[in-house]
Amino acid sequence: MNHYGAQMMRHWRTERPVEYRELDDPQKHFEQVGEEVAEQVEVRARALAGEAPPQEGYLARLQRLNTARLTAEGEVVREYLLPGAEGEMP
Repeated sequence: MNHYGAQMMRHWRTERPVEYRELDDPQKHFEQVGEEVAEQVEVRARALAGEAPPQEGYLARLQRLNTARLTAEGEVVREYLLPGAEGEMP
C-alpha cells in the first residue's frame, strides 16, 4: 500500500469508523484507492507544471515541478478525504 492509501485508511478508521467497518477488505480497498490517488496526482501535476519555458534553469525547473506536484497532491487528497459534490470517496 502506498502512502496515499495508508493516509486514507487512517482517516477512515478515525473519522469514518462505521464506513470503515463496513468494508469487506479494507487493505485491498485502500491499496486501490492509493493507486488511484497516485495516478490522479501524477496527471494533475503534469498539467499544472505545463511546458518548460525557454531558458529555464535547473532550479527554476525544480521549483516549477515541485510546486506542481505539491499543489496536485493537496488538491487530489482533499477531494478524496472530504465529501464533495459527488458524495463519497471511491
